[in-house]
Amino acid sequence: MNVPADLRHITDTSEIPSTSRPTERSAAAAREKIFPYRFPRDRRQLGGKFSVEENSRRLRRFFYFERRLMHALGAWTLSIPEFEVKLETGRHIFYHADAARLLRERLTEQEMRVKDIDAFRDAAIDRFIDELLSATNPAELLVGIHQVAGRALETAYRHHIDDTDPVTDPPTIRVLKRVLTDYEPMLEWAEEAIAAYIEGGVDESQIAGWRWHLQRVLGSIGGVTGADERNPEPTPMRIDAKAFQRGTVPLRDVRFETFKHTGEYDVADGTERFPKDSYENLRLRFIRTQRDEVDAIEAFGTFLWDIRFIDFQAEYDLARITWDEARHTEIGHRALLAAGYDPFELRNRLTGSTCRGPMEPAYAMAEINLFGEVGVLKTINGLIDTAREKDDALLAHVADFIRADERTHVRKGQHILKCMTNLGAQELELKTRQLFTECLVSLGAVKQDMDIFTVSREDIERLVGE
Repeated sequence: MNVPADLRHITDTSEIPSTSRPTERSAAAAREKIFPYRFPRDRRQLGGKFSVEENSRRLRRFFYFERRLMHALGAWTLSIPEFEVKLETGRHIFYHADAARLLRERLTEQEMRVKDIDAFRDAAIDRFIDELLSATNPAELLVGIHQVAGRALETAYRHHIDDTDPVTDPPTIRVLKRVLTDYEPMLEWAEEAIAAYIEGGVDESQIAGWRWHLQRVLGSIGGVTGADERNPEPTPMRIDAKAFQRGTVPLRDVRFETFKHTGEYDVADGTERFPKDSYENLRLRFIRTQRDEVDAIEAFGTFLWDIRFIDFQAEYDLARITWDEARHTEIGHRALLAAGYDPFELRNRLTGSTCRGPMEPAYAMAEINLFGEVGVLKTINGLIDTAREKDDALLAHVADFIRADERTHVRKGQHILKCMTNLGAQELELKTRQLFTECLVSLGAVKQDMDIFTVSREDIERLVGE
């Protein structure tokens, strides 16, 4: 083939030659010379390892991992006794949910439909998650969630940032950097928490063996990207011997004294600390109720597991509410300290969580949304007004933020309930009232000879509380 003389310097036949004109180039150089500003130079270069298709394939796996980790943490919320770990789990559920949301949004920008993203399943990833869930204690759970899956995702995100095109794909880079903002403190906390378990007596060799096992399971599916070299699946697999089932009993660590035979703090304590209708009594009850929203972390986390894959927005809202309830628990704990108490000197109410644990999620959710949260909103305005009149800055401050959260929860709860059940509002409320009354009778919180419909809405709000 005859190649024109002015193109003979091109060795790559796919390269398209430029037709730059000397007069135009020199004119451009002259204009640039008189331009007075020397802005920072953009050092990014065109190029990257991924096409849109490959980018989307990897992001879809990242999305699925984040969604499954959100589910997995939710499944364990009842079964974690340690207060600090339960709190952090409530927070981390939302971190994974928010990562999934960001990745899902980016995928819609790369020519994927939301319904296809939400419908994506991967049996190999599911098998890894199922094995991870088979942890024998919370320390093993943290190892699987954070030291194996979390660290692998963090590494994959950093590599993806380095390998994708910084000029054509900055939206993906920004998403992953935002996710890493949550990952860094989350993984650092997990390292310290696992070290605390070991220092407190958990067998380090057991932890190390479980970590190695799960790393091999993850390696057998090609890692989080699915593109890594695969090793054989290790044997035996715990999941093959026994399928995972979430817990139904709320657990607390040894620092707590608990009660479930009543919803009344004065009854549980054996005597009242302040006169029943006094401001001091209402104040302490409100703060204790917030500390005891540790049971709401369990409730919403469990709902996440129970309704997984039904509706992503419902999952996301549940995850956000779980984080809010973790904050409410922290607020209550710290407010008790600020009020002069050792929070662990005050008994922890398990009544609501004991009832909800084994219950179908729609009724358990209805108890919180239709009774607990609505009940809080009935009284919190007056409580805040009284606190301000009495110049009680502590209660006015914390209750103001809690009120805003509860209003949001009531609103979001309506969509979540619609995803859980087809029952009408009246039928759902009646059945929920019946089931909770039966549970309260079984716990001794109400008299056994009472008709199941004689316990009022207000009684349930008071006895179960949120």
